[in-house]
Amino acid sequence: MAAHFGRLRKGAASTAVAAAAVAALSASQAPGVATEDLGRQASGAQPSADASAAAGGGEGGATGNSPYFTDLPPLKSPNPSPSPTIGTPVSVGEAEAGIPATVLDAYKRAETSLRASKPECNLPWQLLAAIGKVESGQARGGRVDANGTTFSPILGPKLDGNGFALIADTDNGAYDGDSAYDRAVGPMQFIPSTWAWAGRDGNGDGKKDPNNVYDAALAAGHYLCRAGRDLSVQAQMNAAILGYNNSTAYLDTVLSWLEYYRKGTHEVPDGTGDLPSHSSGDSTAGADPSPSTNATPDPKPSTPKPGSGGSTGPGPTTPGSPSTSPPATPPTPTETVDHLEDAGSGKLTATAGQTFGSKVAVRTETKAGKAVAKVRVRFLIVGDTDTTFTGGESVATLVTDSKGAATAPALVAGEKAGGFTVRATVVGRTLGGLDYAATVTPRQADTLTRTGDTELTCVPGGEFADQVRLKATYKGAVAGKVAATATLVKSADDATENDKGPYFKDADGKTVRTLTDLTTDADGALVLPKLYADDTAGTFLLRVTTTGGATLTVELKVAPAATDTPSSDPATPSSSPAAP
Repeated sequence: MAAHFGRLRKGAASTAVAAAAVAALSASQAPGVATEDLGRQASGAQPSADASAAAGGGEGGATGNSPYFTDLPPLKSPNPSPSPTIGTPVSVGEAEAGIPATVLDAYKRAETSLRASKPECNLPWQLLAAIGKVESGQARGGRVDANGTTFSPILGPKLDGNGFALIADTDNGAYDGDSAYDRAVGPMQFIPSTWAWAGRDGNGDGKKDPNNVYDAALAAGHYLCRAGRDLSVQAQMNAAILGYNNSTAYLDTVLSWLEYYRKGTHEVPDGTGDLPSHSSGDSTAGADPSPSTNATPDPKPSTPKPGSGGSTGPGPTTPGSPSTSPPATPPTPTETVDHLEDAGSGKLTATAGQTFGSKVAVRTETKAGKAVAKVRVRFLIVGDTDTTFTGGESVATLVTDSKGAATAPALVAGEKAGGFTVRATVVGRTLGGLDYAATVTPRQADTLTRTGDTELTCVPGGEFADQVRLKATYKGAVAGKVAATATLVKSADDATENDKGPYFKDADGKTVRTLTDLTTDADGALVLPKLYADDTAGTFLLRVTTTGGATLTVELKVAPAATDTPSSDPATPSSSPAAP
């Protein structure tokens, strides 16, 4: 079995040459061997034939050691992607750095899911992208529908022992259409026996479909993260990859793409991804030609029937021959979209901490204005804001309904006031999006009252015994987390800061007569710092204001302490003692 290698990128030459030498001798490891050697150190380490098959997840790991694409990344690394503005054209890096939009979304969603369920695994989405590249060429360049399901099943060759592992049918052909032997299935090329326990529902449709890129990517993430692995440790990442496909050459190829994708990627429309041309099974008998070279994909994906073909995974192809180019196919729903139209979005305003009363709604339309159903629309929050969609995310992707409409989840305002943008774009297209202006107003109070009625007094040069305690409300309810300002003013008619009388102290003990950045607590309460007095006696005013217009003026009195009146006139001589 001769493996073909493309251009070697800088930094990968040594491992790739080593892999080529190994491949020239053995092409891949013996079929039916699974590995779980967590102690493996070097990226080119030989897989252990003695590792536990159970730990490996079945014969030949996830894929049954099916063929894979051996093309390596180009010598020139992609430029780091700019700050992503999804839906706008991007022209950075090599063509190979482009990942179809829905496929890329699936990888990133799987990473997010694993970050929550298995944070110790440290799964990078770029590893899923690297495996997806060598297993299926990113789902045949992103030939998937709006839900992420391939237009026709991607199937590896029959694992009948003729150049590949011998794995008799385990699913009665339910996934791979073959009731005699198993075949690797879908964008991540799971064999049915592994999918039976590793399969996941990644897009929330209630099904676990190996032909769906969301399901397959999440399943691959869990497969790689099993056994408590930490993929930030290179030896454990190597073991995870070798457990997926037990081949040193495979390991080196995946690591090459992982490093390449880490240096920069960009989104390309679905169906336009760069297709690999070399496979580890090119010279191996038993690999079925790809029916996708002479058949039109069904726009409605379906499960293959026993004995049916479906488009195969990496199989015998000749660079430059017609079989390496995708056939002419009817446009997908996404490809027919010409523009986005507003579908009744309301005014986007809310007070900090509150849910917006209106949502963003758009409609996908053709050039003639006809609605297009089953198209993925992405809503993205753009700008300096802590507002999120319900659930805490800043991005949401939905599929348009039968009327071509998609409505974003409700916006939940954060504490940061100001404006931002909600942008709607069509996933998989470089069409211009729709921008919606949104505003968060600060929390407000319309009433301030003082709690307690003790007179606030102090002697010159002393300090006030009681602190000023206030309560803020808005429309009768407590007004929590409302910003307030306290100023010692000159008079009731002059709100400028006084230059004498009572004062606060800052952290350095210096005199301060205006306090900003005050905030009421969750119960609307506000306690001001201790007040001090200089040597000036008199009655002074403290004014407290909040956002929303609530104002309260508090009276402060500075006066000398009262002196006690003696019981007799000290000028009057005291009675003389009685004469002796």
